[in-house]
Amino acid sequence: MMDNRRRGGMRRRKVCQFCADKAETVDYKDVEKLRKYITERGKILPKRITGTCAVHQRDVTTAVKRARVVALLPYSAD
Repeated sequence: MMDNRRRGGMRRRKVCQFCADKAETVDYKDVEKLRKYITERGKILPKRITGTCAVHQRDVTTAVKRARVVALLPYSAD
């Protein structure tokens, strides 16, 4: 407990945005929402950074890949 305070304190746990919104699926056509889960270079962010749960992280990954195939999102930065 004492070590946590010295290294930066207790952090609040991130909440899955999809669970909070009670979304059943992640839509690959919702590009604005998916852009929050990729970097400016086009990489998919891990769940430890975004705070999504494991179930929705898999859905996000699938949705990003589908959006790339349909050319809604880029594969990489130019």
